[in-house]
Amino acid sequence: MSDRAERPRWTPPLRRRRRFNWAAQEPTWRDARPALIADALKRAATRPSGNWFVVGASRDVRAGGRPCGRTVAGVEVVLWRSDTGRLHAGPGACPHLGAPLRESRVVCGTLVCHWHGLALDGGSFAGWEPYPAHDDGVLVWVRLDSVGGEEPTEHPVLPVRPRADSGVDAVFTTVGRCEPQDVIANRLDPWHGSWFHPYSFVDLTVARPPQGDQDDAFVVDVSFRVTSRLVVPVRVEFTAPEPRTVVMHITEGEGSTSVVETHATPLTAEADLQPRTAVVEAVVATSDRRGFAVARAAAPALRPLVRATAARLWRDDLAYAERRWTLRSSGRFPG
Repeated sequence: MSDRAERPRWTPPLRRRRRFNWAAQEPTWRDARPALIADALKRAATRPSGNWFVVGASRDVRAGGRPCGRTVAGVEVVLWRSDTGRLHAGPGACPHLGAPLRESRVVCGTLVCHWHGLALDGGSFAGWEPYPAHDDGVLVWVRLDSVGGEEPTEHPVLPVRPRADSGVDAVFTTVGRCEPQDVIANRLDPWHGSWFHPYSFVDLTVARPPQGDQDDAFVVDVSFRVTSRLVVPVRVEFTAPEPRTVVMHITEGEGSTSVVETHATPLTAEADLQPRTAVVEAVVATSDRRGFAVARAAAPALRPLVRATAARLWRDDLAYAERRWTLRSSGRFPG
């Protein structure tokens, strides 16, 4: 038998469909039961996080680059890398007179305060204690035990992803006036997809909602829109492995095993009357098509396109999350 005969038959990833009529869709509000979404949110909230918080993209903290400053739950954090690439994290205020270390410089892998030259190599110094940090290859995490209040773990709860060298990854970050639970609740409501985002999703059906702790995934059939008439149909599963994360796995169809991770990181302290939450969304796309090697090579050019797509979706989804927080905080909606 020839090599050509042994190869699987090529099939195009795109499907042509009739023109989409938004108003003619089957309503989903009966299936999107508030109690079902609330139960999924409660189950997520009870899962351990080990006090780990996502702070941004791995590539935002570069060896030889400037330090990266973040605020997590009201705690000022600074991150930088040594010359070998090792990730360091700690309080964002200099232990000498409180200078903002995010504005300092990294010299030969050491963080040097720009007020008086105090040098921090990532170890303890004069009351300044480092925070545990983790780089998973796509995102960087910091562990804040004083904020999380849980039993700490050595590593964060990491979703299953394609191998780093087999996919194209992109990270998008935005900030909303809400709490992390409002972001997670948005992601645990897949029924809104083709109603609220008709420019991206059509033909969305929740094939199976969660059945309980032992079967906690939302299984969804949906088509991603490429043009007004061309779509990519897939089956996906939404799961919440820890309180501030929802992961969408493509389980069938084009790009199988690709993931979209949505992480909600509080920026303000828990008692703050005007909460703000960072949404850090990581897309890790892969494909078994031979031509995907071209996409990997073009990853630097593709990342801005992926981030632009995420920005459009989150413009709407943050409005959803912010509206939910407004109703909850005013007592007009349970939560």
